[in-house]
Amino acid sequence: MTGQSFSEISVQELAQRLAQGDSGLQLIDVREPQELAISQINGFVNLPLSEYEQWQGNIFTSFDSTKETLVLCHHGIRSAQMCQWLVSQGFTNVKNITGGIAAYSILVDSSVPQY
Repeated sequence: MTGQSFSEISVQELAQRLAQGDSGLQLIDVREPQELAISQINGFVNLPLSEYEQWQGNIFTSFDSTKETLVLCHHGIRSAQMCQWLVSQGFTNVKNITGGIAAYSILVDSSVPQY
């Protein structure tokens, strides 16, 4: 274990990157399906933490461990856990979206519903 950690990205930076259509990004949303039904940001792949057993075995077939990977949740707590796990699996460029979708709704796009 190298003790490598992950960095953070603000919701404003996220919006900028999405607007640029950055194709090198891997976007993961760890919220539950019922949360996604309320609000979501296009382009994110949903990997609910509660369904870890179902998707954890496919993480390397679904994602490239060397590509920049941004992780989203409601406020940034669950996504930080996911970032930690991805780093432990050998992912090298992982970023937690600070404030989660709640901050995105407040600071970037008010059309994204709050819950």
